[in-house]
Amino acid sequence: MDLINFRVGHKTISLKILDILLTERYEGNLTSLPNENKSFIGVKDYMDTPTPIFDLGVVLNNRSTYEVNAALSELLVEREKEHLEWLNVLENNLSTGTSFTNSLDPSKSSFSRWYKDFETDNEDLKSIVAKLEKPYHALHVMASELLEVRKTQSKDSVIILFEEKKRQTLNQLNRLFESAREQISLDYKPIIIFTTKDGVTPHIGLLVDKVEDNINVKKEDIKPLEQLTSVGFDVDPQTKNMMRGLIKMKHKHSLLLDPSAIFRTEHLMRHEAEETEEYGLF
Repeated sequence: MDLINFRVGHKTISLKILDILLTERYEGNLTSLPNENKSFIGVKDYMDTPTPIFDLGVVLNNRSTYEVNAALSELLVEREKEHLEWLNVLENNLSTGTSFTNSLDPSKSSFSRWYKDFETDNEDLKSIVAKLEKPYHALHVMASELLEVRKTQSKDSVIILFEEKKRQTLNQLNRLFESAREQISLDYKPIIIFTTKDGVTPHIGLLVDKVEDNINVKKEDIKPLEQLTSVGFDVDPQTKNMMRGLIKMKHKHSLLLDPSAIFRTEHLMRHEAEETEEYGLF
């Protein structure tokens, strides 16, 4: 069976090539309609057929990738502000001679724990975040040195030295934070997959993060849904209805989805799992 893999958040999903009419760049130009389904984001004409579009991020991850990225970008802004506030406290202490109560050990800060635990599939973003460690440690070394220098030199000379060191290190940090936010934006180029039941007419559109690759799988490569649920793979009825199995690939797994079963009206109304006909796998 020939499949195309798509990325949705941290998940990879697979669709049969025959279920796909077209993929196109998502530009946000959808017609909004009232609907209680949180994953429904609007309608778009395809071949003069109004086609409902659903966000697979909401379906599979309970949150759109756009929202996840926006939250991460905002977190990076907050982390950047924390460094500036930390430096403002240091400058005030150097100016007034008061004790510096913030930690001088970079390994004990919440920021240190955050970037060490940071995980992403975006290798460029991962590399940028890893580079934050060097200037971050440099700030703490600078603080320790200046607090020692303060004991033997005048306040004015200490502040001049502080401004010089601050400018070098803070500029580097700011550039890295800005690069990280830019990378988040550059990496997110969502597309709409127009699916079909008959190979001609559009059925629904699915919003995904990006296309990954094409694969060809054999029947034995697909782990049936029954095996997944029997080992504690707990999924909600709507998601279970569209899943046709798990495909083991080299370094990851992919969810095989049946787009024709994703939003069946009677299924959504009853909110119950039900047996569905074979997905025509082979």
